[in-house]
Formats: sequence, structure tokens, C-alpha cells
Amino acid sequence: MESTRQAKISRLLQKELSEIFRQQTAKTHGTIVSVSTVRVSPDLSVAKAYLSIFPSDKSQEVLDSIVASAKTIRYELAQRVRFTLRKTPELQFYLDDSLDYLERIDDLLK
Repeated sequence: MESTRQAKISRLLQKELSEIFRQQTAKTHGTIVSVSTVRVSPDLSVAKAYLSIFPSDKSQEVLDSIVASAKTIRYELAQRVRFTLRKTPELQFYLDDSLDYLERIDDLLK
């Protein structure tokens, strides 16, 4: 069960990561990256961010680029939350394919 502190930190990280990705994707026209969920470990050392990437045909390429620049993203995140968090958690990025899954189920039901 997720504690209240974990939930608050998850929401904070989701908001700040969304803003970071919004600024980064403004430079690359045609690609949208949104942070659907952030889950923080109980000791607050690891944050798993689930990303939804549009268009989905570029999703793996964009995710690989994000994973490669994870340290830079963590540094930028640390600058934004430095007055709220003592230590910024290690970031792990995953592809959130729940929308593709829902679309596939909908197609199967038709």
C-alpha cells in the first residue's frame, strides 16, 4: 500500500517531469510525451515513470533517447524540486502502452 508521502512525491514528480518533457518536445515538432503515472519506492530512492508517447510508431525510439539522457533529466528535476526533496530519486522510464492495449481490445470487440 502506498503511503501518503509516497503519493505526494509521486504527484510532484509527475507534474515536474511532465513540464520537463513538454519543454523538450516543444523543440521536436510532432512528438508528444506525457507522463501517465509515477510510482515511488517505499524508501523514496527509485521513481518509475510510465510515459505515453504519441505517435506510437516512434515510441521505442523516443523512449531509448529518454533513457539515454536519464541523468540529465534527473539533474533538471533535482533543480526544480531542490527545496521540497532532500534527495532526488533515481529515475527509471517505462513505456505505458495501456492506450494501445485498449485500442486493440476495442478493435477485437468490433
